[in-house]
Amino acid sequence: MHTSIACNLDTFILQTALPLFESERVQGLEWSFDALYDRSHVPDWFEELLHVFAAEGRLIGHGVFYSLFSGQWRPEQATWLDHLRRVARHYRFDHVTEHFGFMTGANFHQGAPMSVPYNAATMALGQDRLARISEAAQCPVGLENLAYAYSLREVEQHGEFLARLIAPVNGFIILDLHNLYCQMHNFEVDFTDIIELYPLERVREVHVSGGSWQSTTSEPERMVRRDTHDDAVPAAVFELLEKVIPRCPNLKFVVLEQMGTALDTATAQEQYQRDFYTLDRIVQNSQKNAPYLDFLAPANLHIAPDPVSDARLFEQQFVLSRILENAPSVTDARAQLSTSILANSDWRVESWSPVMLETAMAIAHKWKKSGE
Repeated sequence: MHTSIACNLDTFILQTALPLFESERVQGLEWSFDALYDRSHVPDWFEELLHVFAAEGRLIGHGVFYSLFSGQWRPEQATWLDHLRRVARHYRFDHVTEHFGFMTGANFHQGAPMSVPYNAATMALGQDRLARISEAAQCPVGLENLAYAYSLREVEQHGEFLARLIAPVNGFIILDLHNLYCQMHNFEVDFTDIIELYPLERVREVHVSGGSWQSTTSEPERMVRRDTHDDAVPAAVFELLEKVIPRCPNLKFVVLEQMGTALDTATAQEQYQRDFYTLDRIVQNSQKNAPYLDFLAPANLHIAPDPVSDARLFEQQFVLSRILENAPSVTDARAQLSTSILANSDWRVESWSPVMLETAMAIAHKWKKSGE
């Protein structure tokens, strides 16, 4: 296993990580290759950093904006794949990953990944889109488990749906432990129960990060855990890591994540470095000698000439995004949902937790505002 960090072209994260690079403690680098959409080129010094890790088979690409489950195939997705083809040829990733879900909001580079119904239509669409990533990347591909869920039923089905989704490309899973921590807290699920829901033999990468607490008006006495990547790693997440590593025989990279914008003080930077050393200690104490599965896609992987689209799903996503972004209250949002195309559908909006609906609205409002 390789102790790794998520590192993009960000002043604060690079400043914070510099002593770790200098001491040669960083064994792997995860780069969000699609986060440079507004830059014309990568600076020479950052290019050299990427090539150093790529040469050792330690550079992994992490996508953010593909929007795997968008019902409508968008020009931006085709552009995203073209960009991936170019960078994958240039840098040689060990593997490439994306987020589960679809992006809310009109701006392709502003939004948060939200979940979809777990049915045959979304499975077919997701498998088609994932195959296109595999063809473009020419390396193993995987998906990250989602932090947000509308209901306990969705939490219970997520791991099995992921396993079927990645099967055609022989894909793998990023098990984000803070995402797991969010679901454990928000839906009062024990680790021993939730971890059994995931195909742990398919876990090739683990994410470790922090987040934040959000109060709600729906249940003022409750706090919702959010995966905001803007704080130190909770001790409970490190405890999850120690429990998970022995159960994931093909785990290759353990990645520390934090937003660079949250590392703008010396105190925050020092805490990040302490978190890295804690992470590294756990990884080094848990090293395995067994070979990893290669997770390479089959040579006869079928990709249809035209991307799969679903007009009804797209309409539902459009309506849901509009309600989440604009409804003035949870009560109003529930009323709109109950009379919309989403009512009595596979979205099961009638069973959504009011607290989690309010959280979804907060996420959507935040991204809408940042894109204005």
